[in-house]
Amino acid sequence: MADGFQRAAPGRIRDAIAEVFRAAGADPLSIVEIELGVFDLLGPVAPSSVRSYLNLNTPTVFERTQRGFYRLRQVELPLAPTPKPKPIFAYKGARLFSGDCFELMARMERQSIQAVITDPPYGLIEFTEKEIQKLRNGRGGVWRIPPAFDGARRSPLPRFTVLSPTDLRNLEEFFFEFAKAIASIVVPGANVLVASNPLLSHHVATALARGGLENRGAIIRTVMTMRGGDRPKNAHEEFSGVSVMPRSMWEPWLCFRKPLEGRVQDNLRKWSTGGFRRISDDRPFGDLIQSSPTGAKERELAPHPSLKPQALLRQLVRGALPLGRGTILDPFAGSGSTLAAASAEGISSIGIEKDPAFVDLAQSAIPALSKLKLVDPVGAKRGNSLRVKRRGSRS
Repeated sequence: MADGFQRAAPGRIRDAIAEVFRAAGADPLSIVEIELGVFDLLGPVAPSSVRSYLNLNTPTVFERTQRGFYRLRQVELPLAPTPKPKPIFAYKGARLFSGDCFELMARMERQSIQAVITDPPYGLIEFTEKEIQKLRNGRGGVWRIPPAFDGARRSPLPRFTVLSPTDLRNLEEFFFEFAKAIASIVVPGANVLVASNPLLSHHVATALARGGLENRGAIIRTVMTMRGGDRPKNAHEEFSGVSVMPRSMWEPWLCFRKPLEGRVQDNLRKWSTGGFRRISDDRPFGDLIQSSPTGAKERELAPHPSLKPQALLRQLVRGALPLGRGTILDPFAGSGSTLAAASAEGISSIGIEKDPAFVDLAQSAIPALSKLKLVDPVGAKRGNSLRVKRRGSRS
């Protein structure tokens, strides 16, 4: 957030206030003492949030003893329900959950995930309800709908150049909170791979590092997209030899991990994490992956605006688990393409998706995408490179 304070779910603030009172015993506490106690438990939460919760829950939960002083009423605090969440869909080791990823991750078992691979909303605003509705109505908004080319309808692209300074600050705060949430549920040495965009990756990387994850560079997907390369708008004839931005030919996947416990070998023995799985005995996993835009067949099976190809995702899910053991989490599951890739590779996975339309889509897309046949499924012959085996093609 722009003021430096972090967002916290109301239930967490309430529980933190109650914990502060319980630690203090029966003595009343001043508002400042309550705020400091909550900060110690949750970090720099906005004081207004703490005060609002006190005002809203006095006298039902808290009692005002004098001006500016409170204590916990001698009644049992109604705790937020914490039943273990149940997946809405399961398929060959993949489990899909519907809901907000921050809320569901807060209820997950600590140190239960061995890797995170996710394609988040790069700029946040493009996947708000307002902008998604514009996209589905074909009216654009922050999304740019490219014109058809040779009769083929091209995929929409979000325009990140429209983000304001406030949008960028919110973006950094979002990924700071995301990193902290991830760090509590992954094991030491767990790889965290986050798809990003050349214009925004530095904001995201800075926030992930602030949140406690260790920067391990980036995996570069070389792919020709429709972003950039355009002549000046409304002056394309006058400046026909000018491109406003370079034509995008790559996509960064930020590579982070939770800090190790001891040496790499110690971490591997205890947690099965701490590195990347080699492609073969003589070929390590590389940070450059040759790729293509997602093909028409996959888009037909999973019409999601930012669908990544199975040829890419299967390399990532395989490489992210150095010993081939563990569970991969995708907190922004979309149409379930990461879960489908994990299923195809025989790897356990968990996905979380908030948008009901994408949740419905994922339930059909996960089985369909996972059944796609690929040539050279681990890229052993050509480095980190795969191709989809198309009908009638040679193996």
